[in-house]
Amino acid sequence: MFEVLARDPSCQARRGRMDLAHGTVETPIFMPVGTQGTVKTLHPDELELLGAQIILGNTYHLWLRPGPETIKEFGGLHKFATWDRPMLTDSGGFQVWSLAKLRKITEEGVRFQNHLDGSRMMLTPELSMEIQAALGSDIAMLFDECPPYPCERKYAETSLGLTTRWAKRCKDWIEKNQPTSGTGIQRHFGIVQGSIWADLRERSARELVDLGFDGYAIGGVSVGEPEEEMMRAVEHSVPFLPEDKPRYAM
Repeated sequence: MFEVLARDPSCQARRGRMDLAHGTVETPIFMPVGTQGTVKTLHPDELELLGAQIILGNTYHLWLRPGPETIKEFGGLHKFATWDRPMLTDSGGFQVWSLAKLRKITEEGVRFQNHLDGSRMMLTPELSMEIQAALGSDIAMLFDECPPYPCERKYAETSLGLTTRWAKRCKDWIEKNQPTSGTGIQRHFGIVQGSIWADLRERSARELVDLGFDGYAIGGVSVGEPEEEMMRAVEHSVPFLPEDKPRYAM
């Protein structure tokens, strides 16, 4: 699904091409955010004119409203959004994480309070994969826990272990259900965590690569840390990711 077209010999930058169910994406690429399936203030035709190749949908918000069942009745997220190019959906984990005072993290998943009506809900790795399968996105992100910044090393290490175990549960669900996107295969990206610690970043990357996914994201960045820390997190993660797989800086 991914081909490296060029490398910068002075650093680890690459140019590549991803072949996805709804088209080809040339990397590196900026991905506009369409929280509820559409990019606010822009018509899909305008996005195409701007050269957008892929947009992001938010699993948490789409789950709450209008719901995956409604979107499935439309024929999937692409038809619902009238967008025939690739789409990526996040797992919902970051949005639940952002509800700090309204959620509780357990081994099973995350129990939280719906910000719309106050009802109690539970999001698990399996349910996240099920929702994203119903949405039919080209790329679905694995369910992970994003540690806050700053955090103690012990917290980051415990969180990393949870993310790996959740990744294994996502993998099991994917292998059992074989989700699709349109007439093609839905691809799945693991998310490297580990906060600011180089050895934890390496461990997380190695554990996810051992499980084997279509691509890998660098998570736990842009959560309030200084830019230098963000860049170091990327530098500590990339060397342990496969050369033949796409990388997503979250």
